Amino acid sequence: MKILYVAEIVGKAGVYAFKKALPELKRRYSWDFLIACADGVTGGNGMGRNHAAYLHKLGANVLTMGECCFYKKDLTENIEKLPYVLRPDNLNPESPGFGSRIYKAGSEKVAVAVLLGQVGFTRIHGNSPFTHLPVLLERLRKETPYIVVDVHAQASAEKKSLFFAADGLCSAVIGSHTRVQTADENILPGGTAIISDAGRSGSAESIGGCEIASRIQEFLSGIPDWAKETWDKPELQGVFVDINPDGKARSIERIRIAVEAPISSPK
Repeated sequence: MKILYVAEIVGKAGVYAFKKALPELKRRYSWDFLIACADGVTGGNGMGRNHAAYLHKLGANVLTMGECCFYKKDLTENIEKLPYVLRPDNLNPESPGFGSRIYKAGSEKVAVAVLLGQVGFTRIHGNSPFTHLPVLLERLRKETPYIVVDVHAQASAEKKSLFFAADGLCSAVIGSHTRVQTADENILPGGTAIISDAGRSGSAESIGGCEIASRIQEFLSGIPDWAKETWDKPELQGVFVDINPDGKARSIERIRIAVEAPISSPK
């Protein structure tokens, strides 16, 4: 099983980078299933229903969400009808939508799940991912050996701890949320592929895919600012994971593909 994971798509530049990088991705890789993190696709925070449909049409089999999963009302009201959109699995049961699902990938099945970390989030709170993890993976392993978990968390220590807790119980655990690609991709002794953060798809010369000046001003003033998008040096980031038939990872490779910005792109 070959999994392509596209790192968090941020704003219009991220959607553009995803679309424009697809031909190069298809030339380099042959995947069975494509997962894309879409927590910041609409205006840098959250995802609208139209963006969800468009990314799915472009080829994303699953769109994963994190702490921004309920930021856009049109998605929240329709998330139950969109099986290709996953919010964190460790939210309260009353939350709309699904946090894990089994999908078809050719003649095989692949399970995808999202877990939300507990460190640093103020607007949404998940239950402990550590107590949730073993129950979740036991359920998914009854369906398929191919299991990919997106851990949307801020603290690298929390992510690392979850990686080792999951080792041998799933195929890959991919970190998201910080929007900075880390260089610690690895396969743990139990056969689980990991990376602390797959990065972001959007502007590479930015702060988390957002305009530099506005982010600096937020720190100077102390006034929260909904991030402004930027188009400087768009690129797609992510990882490619090759998984053996027993569900253990064979390899994990970081991806960075730069694309030309459109001439008329806003600044």
